[in-house]
This record gives sequence, C-alpha cells and structure tokens, in this order.
Amino acid sequence: MSDPEVPESEDKPADVNDVVDSANEALAEAEAAANAPETAADAVDPDVAAFEAAEREHPGTFSAEPSDAADAPSDDVPASDAETTVIAEEPVVVAETQVLPSEPVSEPAPAPAPQPQPIFVQAPEPPRPHGNRGTAGLIGLVATVVFGVLYLAAGLGFGAISGDVSWANIGTAALAEVQTWGFWIPVVLFFIGFWLLGAIINRGRWAGWVIFGLVVGFFAYGGHILGQLFEAPFWLLTASQGWALVQGELFAPLAIAAALFGREVTIWFGAWASRIGARKEELNAEAQREYERTLEAGPTLSR
Repeated sequence: MSDPEVPESEDKPADVNDVVDSANEALAEAEAAANAPETAADAVDPDVAAFEAAEREHPGTFSAEPSDAADAPSDDVPASDAETTVIAEEPVVVAETQVLPSEPVSEPAPAPAPQPQPIFVQAPEPPRPHGNRGTAGLIGLVATVVFGVLYLAAGLGFGAISGDVSWANIGTAALAEVQTWGFWIPVVLFFIGFWLLGAIINRGRWAGWVIFGLVVGFFAYGGHILGQLFEAPFWLLTASQGWALVQGELFAPLAIAAALFGREVTIWFGAWASRIGARKEELNAEAQREYERTLEAGPTLSR
C-alpha cells in the first residue's frame, strides 16, 4: 500500500520522519487488529483507524483545513466526520445537457368540408300509351245504329216483296219490328262483335278490320237465327221443331243480309277507328321520344 501524499501546510512540523514513523506504527497496529478475530462491536476499518491515530498525534497534518479544528477534543468528533475528512472528494461530474430535437407539434386537422346534401329528384314516369279500345266502342255504337237501320230496312223490304208490308202500313210494320226479339238480338250481337274486334285490333291498321270483319258478320248472322228462336219462342218448341226452325233460317234472305251488313258496316266504320288509332300511335311515339329526351338531359333544378 502506497503512502498517502500529505499536502503541504504552513504549520507543518519540523520533523517529517517522526510523522511517517508514527503513521507506519499506526498502520502496523491496524494490520494487527485486522488479523485479530473481529466482533460486531469492534469491527473498524483499519485504514480509517490509522488515519485517526495519525491525526490525533499530529493534528493538521492530514487535513487541508487550518489547525484550529485540532483544538477541539478528538473524542467529540464522530466517526462519520473523520471518515469524511480522510476520503478525498470525488470530482463532480457535470453531465452534458443534450438538446434533443423537439417533436413536431401536430397541427390540428382541418375541419372537413361540408358535404353537399343529396337532392332527390323524382324520375319522370314513362308515358302511358293511349289505347283505341274506348274509341272503338264509341264508334261501334254509331256503327250499330247504322246496322240496325239497314237490318230494319231489309226486313221491311223483304216484307214488301212478300206483300206483308205496303206504303199504308209501313210505319206500323216498322214499329212492330223494333219491338221484337228478332230485331234487337242481331243488333246487340253486332255491337258485341264490333267492340271485341276493336279491342283486339286496338291501334292496328285498317287491313285488320277488312279481314276480321267476317267475324262481326258471323255475329250478326248468328244473332238473326237466335232472334228467330226467341220469337218462336224456343222454350215452347220441341227439339225437332227448333231444329226445323234453324234449318229454315240458315239461308233466309234476311239472315244473309244481316251477315253482309255486319261485315260491310264493320269495314267502313273500322276505317274510321283505324284512322284514329293511327293518330294515337303517332302521339304515343312522340310522347316516348320526349320521355327519352328528358332522360338523356338528366335532372334539372328549377331556380
């Protein structure tokens, strides 16, 4: 163990060898005490005890302070103070202040732009096509009146040929004819046939009325035979009598006249209905084109 360096002092004793010898003796005593069995009461640091003994014999030698502190009795100095006096102060390490880059301050997020509210615009409804069935029914009423007049005239004409009708009783014969089932049943069946054909053809061309006018003529023909059965009346006839009546009317002049009138009236009034149907067809096409233009233009907001 190296000897501690003793700081120079103005009051240093004259004989340094005596101090060194005294310190060596104290170290020897301390080593001897260290070799002795230690107890919990006298377990003392040998180095500290040596320095304390040297300080008691030569006050001020190992202390940097003036010898004024030596005037105080050494017994009153606590062991902790002596230990503090002997141990050299450790250098104070000043930690360098490291400047860390500050974290970037997060700017508040900009408020979201207000979203435009959706505007619901009702889509235009497709145009409803105009039909011709109602018009065909109204035209059928006019055609039925014409058919009834022709049918009545044919009946009076055939009666005049047979001698049953004359200028003197033509009015009475006509009034009696319009009050019978034989007149109204073919008239009603003609109207039903005309209206059904108009409902099927609708806005069709006139060719449909020309071709299928035979169907209306058949309705009128069947109406004549059925009218004669009601005139009999058929519920008072036997089966053989009823069948004989039907056979007699199959080629009757008035039955054939009813079929011809029914077809011809249907053709000519069907031309009227087809002309109106063609006009409605053009209106429907124009409405459809306008609807398509509206869809292509898209929704618009009125200001």
